Amino acid sequence: MERLCDEIIELILYELNDPTALTLTSKRFLRVSQDPYVRAHYFLARFGRMDAMFWALGRGKVLDERVIDILVSSGAYISRYLVQVAIHHYFRSASHFIKTPWVRSIPLVVFTHFMKVTSGLFDEIPLGKNEDDGYIFHSFLKESRFPPNAKSTKWEDVRDILDKYRFIPFSMKDPLMAQLPIALAIEPRLLPYAEANGFRMDTKYRDFVFRKMFEKQALNSLDRTDDIIRNVRELRRLDPRMFLSRTVAAEVCMEAKSNESAYRALKSLDRSNELLFGLAPLVKDLMKLFVKTRSITTGYTINVLRQLYSDFPSTDPTVRVVMLLTALLADGILSSQACAASVALLKSKLELLNLLPLTKQDLFDAMTNPFVEKHAVLLEYAKEEMGMSPEVISDLVRDVAVKCLEIGSKGKTLHRLVERYSLQSMLADAATQRYALTVEDLPLFEDEKACAAYEAPLCRDFNNVKVVRSMNSTAPSTQQSSGHTLPNSDGHGVVGEPTQADEEDVGEREGELDDIVTEEVPEGEAAVDPDAHDLGAIGQDTLSAMIRQDEMAPARSRRRTYYYSIYGADTTGKLHYPIESQAVGRWVKDNYPPNSPMMAIFLTHAIINNNATLLHLYLSSGTVTSSHVPITLKHFKLLAHLGRAPNWCLYHEIELGAEFYFSEEDYLSKQGPISEPKRLSKARAKTDVKQETSPSTLPSFPSQAGPSRLPGSPRLLSRKRPRRSAASTITSYVIPDSDDEAIAVDDGENAMVALLSIQAKKRKVESNLQRWIKHLSALLSEEQRKYKDKRKRLEKTAATDGKRRVTKSEFQKSLTTNLRSLRKVDLDKRKQLYGPDAVEEDYSDDDDDDEYQCCTTRVSKRRRVAA
Repeated sequence: MERLCDEIIELILYELNDPTALTLTSKRFLRVSQDPYVRAHYFLARFGRMDAMFWALGRGKVLDERVIDILVSSGAYISRYLVQVAIHHYFRSASHFIKTPWVRSIPLVVFTHFMKVTSGLFDEIPLGKNEDDGYIFHSFLKESRFPPNAKSTKWEDVRDILDKYRFIPFSMKDPLMAQLPIALAIEPRLLPYAEANGFRMDTKYRDFVFRKMFEKQALNSLDRTDDIIRNVRELRRLDPRMFLSRTVAAEVCMEAKSNESAYRALKSLDRSNELLFGLAPLVKDLMKLFVKTRSITTGYTINVLRQLYSDFPSTDPTVRVVMLLTALLADGILSSQACAASVALLKSKLELLNLLPLTKQDLFDAMTNPFVEKHAVLLEYAKEEMGMSPEVISDLVRDVAVKCLEIGSKGKTLHRLVERYSLQSMLADAATQRYALTVEDLPLFEDEKACAAYEAPLCRDFNNVKVVRSMNSTAPSTQQSSGHTLPNSDGHGVVGEPTQADEEDVGEREGELDDIVTEEVPEGEAAVDPDAHDLGAIGQDTLSAMIRQDEMAPARSRRRTYYYSIYGADTTGKLHYPIESQAVGRWVKDNYPPNSPMMAIFLTHAIINNNATLLHLYLSSGTVTSSHVPITLKHFKLLAHLGRAPNWCLYHEIELGAEFYFSEEDYLSKQGPISEPKRLSKARAKTDVKQETSPSTLPSFPSQAGPSRLPGSPRLLSRKRPRRSAASTITSYVIPDSDDEAIAVDDGENAMVALLSIQAKKRKVESNLQRWIKHLSALLSEEQRKYKDKRKRLEKTAATDGKRRVTKSEFQKSLTTNLRSLRKVDLDKRKQLYGPDAVEEDYSDDDDDDEYQCCTTRVSKRRRVAA
């Protein structure tokens, strides 16, 4: 270090936040640091030309007359505003944003030299109260909403302090720094003077500046159309990067009725082709956002949409549905009785919107909308005005009821339709035909992206905004259909082949978060200008709401920025379900028995979609056991195929003693819970061991006492044979008589307890928990094998592509953890029944293993054929 030249030591000092410690290690370092040139350039190199003087004034111990002269001659920026604030702070005559000692650590002689040098830079420096340049600038901002004749600070005054006295906020901590873009929005002619003083407009302020341009002036009732147009053109001329985005234009359109000056200015800019996009396509995309959001039910939104539709008519089917909803949801038409007056009122509203004549598809789209829950008036209109026969109306009602099964919030609609048209059995048959899921209906296991994005049609959790999936999924694309289409007469398709309308519905649900966070541009947003301009995403927020959100957002704390971007504006209007809605899954639970095919299908879809609300309802441990919907091994196989972690309710249900079933067919066909298909092979010709039965003298006892079942239950009678290890260890099945020493000591209750204990030790019966553990262990082994095969395949390409990390699926991680807990629970129960010396045993037989092996072999063959 001693052999380094002085220039290298200077560079080292420039990199240190506080060089004091380094200067104390060597006299040479101390000598170099005391050089006025080094001290002055330390602030210039570390903080830049704009902030060098501000930070130098805060280091009074290293500041002297020579350092100040070098800073001024080297180009350190000094404004009259900085000098005024420094003098006020030094003599404690005013309280500014600075709460530290700052210039008060400077000796009086040095500060006097600073005032002498800076006074020569400006002709005058006002030091009175409310005479500094910051106050003038703040007054200009505060009076921006006043009428022109009521303003005390003109824009010429702000221009003078920017031009003559080099006004600029001298620190990022200055509150005026965040308000400088507002001044440019009020008066764009100030931009050249601000840029001359070192200000650079960041593109992140672009939307904020244009929002302030189009903002409604509460205290100014004059027409501001010409002023807005002039400001937009001037700012665009001064800085080509400052252009009006689609985001701000959509917000202005949302105030078409309340901010007419801004809306007229926007239309005028569109007619003169001064926008980078067409206003008519933007209005069409904006109106399509309201087809499934709660804001369509508010009077303000309905009036705005009608105004936009009258100015920019569209033939898009989705826009037609939106306008049809504005007619149905206004003035409580659907809540009135189905009479001639209601039909006439509805017809008059449709005529005003130029929506006549209605078609059957229009009725279907309206009746399947989440916010249309009453259909009496619509069906009466179809009968009277459209001339539909009762048979056609019945077919329409059935199609609507089947489609409502997919819309999670249409429980009330289904209740009304089923109560009036007796559709309960028809819905069960349709659900069995359309929505029954198997592993073959899911995406291929190798397509991880498709498996992660897959969503079952039923039991979607409409109350939960899926943040992770929304960020990774594309935004809803512009469809040519209005939503759902009427099904064909020959059937309703299959689950594995979703229609275009189904894909749009999923996209709109997954894009819900994109409507809330308007700063992020979704992947599927409409194409922007070829010049690569970021025109932004559109949302449902009004201009005033977004301005209020910008003003409320913290300027310095970045931790709370996400909170204001998500919850700052109105989010209730963007929800996809009505205020008082009933989940379809809850309605199905109330109207169908737990062991019905309908409930089996809904439970399967709820497990795949991880709908925790419905899973708690279907598998709630606080209800009667007979009301539980049975879980099966098929549910875990479906989740394993998709690579998703099972909900904790499934494991909890297994711990509570859930019956084991391979699939829902086991209990729907009324077979025994453990009866399994027999394997057709020669290995079945084995000698069956006679099944042990409990003596008739033993009373029955609850199954909660341990994993064993009741002595006389069908579960024991259906067993083929006991485990081989049990046959080798149990030497006798004879119940000891009254002369046996084991029970001759006591009589009465003690004799019965001893008899039960001996009998329990001899009965080696596999419990439901042990069966779940056995088959889940086999499923885990299969997942581990797949993981190893995948890792081997990737290791072959590691030589060329480098080392690649293989991650385990969420299902494998979850099953590995919870199987350990299930085994511990089983061991605790065995210890309670057999004593503390009970060992962990495997209650498996060859029949179960062979059957599982056959099932997995068939699935593997089908996958190889499909590949």
